[in-house]
Amino acid sequence: MFDFFKKNKPAQDLETKDKALAESAPEKSWAERLRQGLSKTRQQLSNQLAGLFGGGKINAEVYEELESILLTADVGINATEYLLDDIKNRVKHQSLDDTIQLKTALKSALSDLLLPLQKPLETNTHQPFIIMLAGVNGAGKTTSIGKLAKHFQAQGKSVLIAAGDTFRAAAREQLQVWGERNNVHVVAQSSGDPAAVMFDAINSARAKNIDIVLADTAGRLPTQMHLMEEIAKVKRVMDKALPGAPHEVLLVLDANTGQNAVSQVKIFDDALGVTGLVLSKLDGTARGGVIAAIAQARPIPIRYIGIGEGIDDLRPFNAAEFIDALLDADV
Repeated sequence: MFDFFKKNKPAQDLETKDKALAESAPEKSWAERLRQGLSKTRQQLSNQLAGLFGGGKINAEVYEELESILLTADVGINATEYLLDDIKNRVKHQSLDDTIQLKTALKSALSDLLLPLQKPLETNTHQPFIIMLAGVNGAGKTTSIGKLAKHFQAQGKSVLIAAGDTFRAAAREQLQVWGERNNVHVVAQSSGDPAAVMFDAINSARAKNIDIVLADTAGRLPTQMHLMEEIAKVKRVMDKALPGAPHEVLLVLDANTGQNAVSQVKIFDDALGVTGLVLSKLDGTARGGVIAAIAQARPIPIRYIGIGEGIDDLRPFNAAEFIDALLDADV
């Protein structure tokens, strides 16, 4: 596994640590790692749902308890109300009368809510295919870019990275170290206009017949509208360099931020027209339910989820796998 973007770590130290981790860590399937990543959320839910789904009559008190459990899991008020209404309809139309049957109703309701967000990113429609990444500082953009680059390389695609965060030297350095280690060209400037970096990167990708361009952007607080306008300008420059670009606008969200992630989705989507989401840092949090909140508030496809710091800990979102990992099989 790759702990590849620790601050102030030279490439040699990173390679030594990577090798040690790879040799010591037993191989786990993605489903096992996903379950491990959501262990805190699942444990919290299972402890509460075990009693609720243990048998008995379905009544108002049961619904109140289920509402409390969903809110605790950070599903959010609106999504919780949506799920409860869905479950009540299933109980009525399927003539359910025992709480044991509520687990299936809950999983079905979650599936109907999350399945529309399961839309894998298709990158074969353009060459180069330009992916713009946005998000607040600390959301995991830089790390996600490295993981995405490795993901696309594994598909046999060539990748170029545009280090458009010209405000943070650390972000540029991290991308350049990763690029050197994995034979990925990184277009960067030590200072200047990030839009100029994007323009140069797109022209370089066209000249070299690159398949994928991953364009990093500076972290933006969605409450600072003048900064949001700057990133919108970067997007417009991409379109000038290559009409129709960017072909995908990925918003990277830190799952630990809970309901604040929903606000970020709305504001960035309004400013940039977000076409896909990357939900990072789902490992060890009690907030996996925020995916349901996002699905109800702004149903933008979740292209990828990240469950750790390893290079392979970013995968396409699968609703069924996520729900299975979220709810214990024996609940």
